[in-house]
Amino acid sequence: MEGPPSSLYGCCPLVEDSFSRLSSQSNIYGLSAFPRPEGGCDLLTATLKGKVINFRYQTPRQKIRPVAKEVQFTYIPVDAEIVSIDAFNKSAPKRGLVVGITFIKDSGDKASPFLNIYCDYEPGSEYNLDSIAQSCLNLELQFTPFQLCHVEIEERQQRETVFLLSGHDHQIHLYKENETLHQFEERPTGLIFPELTGLPSHVLWLDVVNIPDSTRRLTAFGCQNGFVGISHVDQESKVVLQSWNVQQDGPISTVLLFRLSTEFSEAYSAGDGGMRVGSDTAEGSDSLENYNLLVTSTIELSVVYRDVLSNGLSDQAILPESDQYDSVLCALVTDVDFDGVKEILLGTYGQELLCYKSCTGGAPDPEAVESGLAPRLQGEFRLLWRRSFQSPLLSMAYVDLTCDGLRELAIETLKGLHILQHSLTQTANLVLQRLRSRASALGENASSRPATAELADTGTETQEASDIEVNAKCD
Repeated sequence: MEGPPSSLYGCCPLVEDSFSRLSSQSNIYGLSAFPRPEGGCDLLTATLKGKVINFRYQTPRQKIRPVAKEVQFTYIPVDAEIVSIDAFNKSAPKRGLVVGITFIKDSGDKASPFLNIYCDYEPGSEYNLDSIAQSCLNLELQFTPFQLCHVEIEERQQRETVFLLSGHDHQIHLYKENETLHQFEERPTGLIFPELTGLPSHVLWLDVVNIPDSTRRLTAFGCQNGFVGISHVDQESKVVLQSWNVQQDGPISTVLLFRLSTEFSEAYSAGDGGMRVGSDTAEGSDSLENYNLLVTSTIELSVVYRDVLSNGLSDQAILPESDQYDSVLCALVTDVDFDGVKEILLGTYGQELLCYKSCTGGAPDPEAVESGLAPRLQGEFRLLWRRSFQSPLLSMAYVDLTCDGLRELAIETLKGLHILQHSLTQTANLVLQRLRSRASALGENASSRPATAELADTGTETQEASDIEVNAKCD
């Protein structure tokens, strides 16, 4: 069934900057972003036929150019089929990049699954990707792997990042670094994550969020059989404080925990560097405790469970038309229009990128309400815009690839990797507009002309700097 024409909605604020074709297709677990020590981020994308591509922007001759380069990771056979990839920087004060890759080797009469973990301990090589790719710990698995992700935990007042790997054996497997042996090894999951034991089916997607300024976390997972679970856990005592679950009809493709409002502390976090234009949290926005859960399904409408700590899974909001473009395969929750309220992005097998806006975070356009395109009820979501691609969307990342403080949207499809960028001209105008508003407010409060003039001069300098940057990128 065809959805309504995209002309009924707003336009996507991002434009395509580059496209890199892959030698073979990837899957929903095939994209990972990691921060560079000097700032900005790189992407690793894995193809089913055993190849891993490092995508980054470089500046030869002072011009920004996208570069896609194959990385020769050792101990991945040529006939291997890569299932999932993930990368992270070790928690401070440790140093180093860690890359995990799961794959299945065709051994003739049977398929042999493996997890390779790459990490270089030599001083000066901790972040050298080519060197890291040669330092491999090869672990044979007794189960078919699915999603590989990383989570930061705290033990004995020390932070550490671990791998979590879901398998077809209805378990989540935990891999933690042994500092003495300088290698990762599997540890009992229940000792650290008691909420991830006794699972009813194999987990297709897992999301864990550490609640700021507390020892608590939220853990959500979605299963092949449609089961969705979420737990509120005290990390120090390892006690599950609350848990909720719901049974849906079809496989769960993603689950994401999020707060609608952007917090100033999120402006530039490790691995997720990006721009926040005027990101001061507005009055009446979400508190630190107000977490929502996005659940996407392969056959059903996508839904948001609101304020799960207060309501569990009883307060549900539907994302309209999210089942009209085939299965939803990937999702992101992030602020792409810089208004301080996050949008929900869904990528579908039907080759559509859908963007949803909450009517709680900001009132919908009056014209949209009158035409029936936007819900009138607070707390509902409306389809803000959609963008079509030439092949199904598999995974997404919203990270700063160009190291300019402004994030790019990376979208991996069956045919390759698309990089979408914000218009620098429009973003510069938005910065100037908010600087003028800030200057005006400060001027009125202080009743001081010099303070206003000083900030206005700052806005002029920002305009000149933005013009220079726009011209440089256009070159």
